[in-house]
Amino acid sequence: MEISPHPFATLSPARVVAAVESLGFWLPGEPFTLNSYENRVYLVHDEDRRRWVVKFYRPERWSDERIQEEHDFLAELVAAGVAVAAPWRDAEGTSLHRAEGFRFSLFPCLPGQAPELENPAHLFALGELIGAVHAVGERGCFVHRGAMDLDEMVREARERVLASSWLGRRQRDAYARITDALHERLADSAWPADRAIRVHGDCHIGNILGRDEHFALVDFDDCLMAPAVQDLWMLITADQPEERHMQLSEVMEGYEEQRDFDRSELSLMEPLRALRLLRHSAWLVARWEDPAFPAAFPWLADEGYWDGQIRSLEQQRQILERDPRWLS
Repeated sequence: MEISPHPFATLSPARVVAAVESLGFWLPGEPFTLNSYENRVYLVHDEDRRRWVVKFYRPERWSDERIQEEHDFLAELVAAGVAVAAPWRDAEGTSLHRAEGFRFSLFPCLPGQAPELENPAHLFALGELIGAVHAVGERGCFVHRGAMDLDEMVREARERVLASSWLGRRQRDAYARITDALHERLADSAWPADRAIRVHGDCHIGNILGRDEHFALVDFDDCLMAPAVQDLWMLITADQPEERHMQLSEVMEGYEEQRDFDRSELSLMEPLRALRLLRHSAWLVARWEDPAFPAAFPWLADEGYWDGQIRSLEQQRQILERDPRWLS
């Protein structure tokens, strides 16, 4: 039986150039592939030496309405003076374009480097940036992009891994037992729907670029309705309590320059960390047919990876069983 090629396999450099030039640009050079797995992203420059990031959306992942809602949120943020990149629009105001079966968008390139999470000035600036995003985010609601549902997301991730062929019998039994206990514990961490606002959704340092204390937030591909802390907890990375609380203090001080923060949401930080652990492995399993994934994550096929994942989930379960360390 012949296996159909992955849709992205047909996305050649020539097709990338042709897609962008169909919008009225002329590209004197070849596209440069950027580090992205969920979608395909390229850096190009036009005849005026302007640099653009071209994003081709994974087929059948998001509806047009969901993508457009992301674009409209970005335009709203830019209009409010928040440091983000909104997609280019043509004369008709269109930001989501089509070429040879692909949907794509064109973003101005924002230069810079990732922040240093040990630097108090950077942490303050990041808190201020995210607070500015949320100050706009709370003014409206997403209709098509939906809301973070912790119970549903845990269930979906757990079932996807257990339905796969990656785990041996011993690992499957351990994974099922530990994730069942995690799921039960996380069921107590739900939040009222009226606490959710429009957030970035995937606010790790790879999606933050800048220099000195001036940063911009990029890649709103996973934006959704969620509690504000979803965009903050990944910035708190230290192992030692003193360093951890320094990070949190600086982020909160910057954030509250823009918007008040309900400190009770700090109790969600460890549940959200557990959710990300679960979903990351499930994401890798779900995308394995994409040739980019075996090349980038070959260790998924190793028995040792799954043993390590099971240990990490058990450690996170134990953390959740203890008193919330973020409220001390």
